[in-house]
Amino acid sequence: MSLRLNDIAPDFQAETTQGVIHFHDWIGDGWAILFSHPKDFTPVCTTELGYMAKLAPEFQKRNCKVVGLSVDPVESHFKWEKDIEETQGYPVTYPMIGDPTLAIAKLYDMLPAEEPGTSEGRTAATNQTVRSVFVVGPDKKIKLQLTYPMTTGRNFYELLRVLDSMQLTAEHRVATPANWADGEDVIIVPAVSDAEAKEKYPDGWKTIKPYLRIIPQPGKN
Repeated sequence: MSLRLNDIAPDFQAETTQGVIHFHDWIGDGWAILFSHPKDFTPVCTTELGYMAKLAPEFQKRNCKVVGLSVDPVESHFKWEKDIEETQGYPVTYPMIGDPTLAIAKLYDMLPAEEPGTSEGRTAATNQTVRSVFVVGPDKKIKLQLTYPMTTGRNFYELLRVLDSMQLTAEHRVATPANWADGEDVIIVPAVSDAEAKEKYPDGWKTIKPYLRIIPQPGKN
């Protein structure tokens, strides 16, 4: 089953480095990021987990929980975490899911449902599609999904940027233009009529085209 944006994120129970979690219950009423890795003790992923550990407070500020996943068992994750802290300088403070049966990787369409076997004997190349990011909203729906190539480290500042944009949209019914950064002008979404916009944005807006109305970012002076 292919997952699409605004599908309900599949729920699951899993063992993690911080105990068993029930995914939807664990998310609670906030946001969540599930980011997966094809194999423990791989070079690019080691740098990624370390950088996410560095930025974890930024995600916490945005009421967004973070959980990692690889198909290796939790016991392997504990050993890997030591390497991550040693080489990247930050301890991993978020949970890491062990998925040795490949169940969650298949549930999230990162591996084919008919993929045989367990994590034992598999390589990073075998699991290369298990290199995805899912952002899940408070409504438990998938708001973003990205799958990266094996050799390209993820840009976690981009994840923060997209999270800021989506949270702004959820609160103010605005969209963000290309290359937008926090604090820059935003776009009134077409679903908001001019009459509604006058009530919502009494200071007015700049009309480029009837469908392209620009205002300063709400909440920013």
